[in-house]
Amino acid sequence: MRFTDIPWKKVGVFAGGVLFGTAGIRVLSSKDAKKCYTHATAAVLRAKTDVMQTVTTVRENCDDILADAKEINEKRALREEADIIEDRSEEIEDTSEE
Repeated sequence: MRFTDIPWKKVGVFAGGVLFGTAGIRVLSSKDAKKCYTHATAAVLRAKTDVMQTVTTVRENCDDILADAKEINEKRALREEADIIEDRSEEIEDTSEE
């Protein structure tokens, strides 16, 4: 391979990428970047706390709704049972009158 056959454009792009990557790593590991990451992480943790409080509230509301629904169904079942007993007693009275 001759010196003129080397693809200098590709070599330049590669060298620029290495240089940019090295500079990028330095920037990402700098004190300012770490400070930024810390603040971002703190914000995420605050958001998580808010979401978990909302989830707890929704869960409590769902528990209340479920308890109320069970109570409604129990009362309805008791009314239906009382109606059945009343109907049976009327049937018994009707048959005894005959």
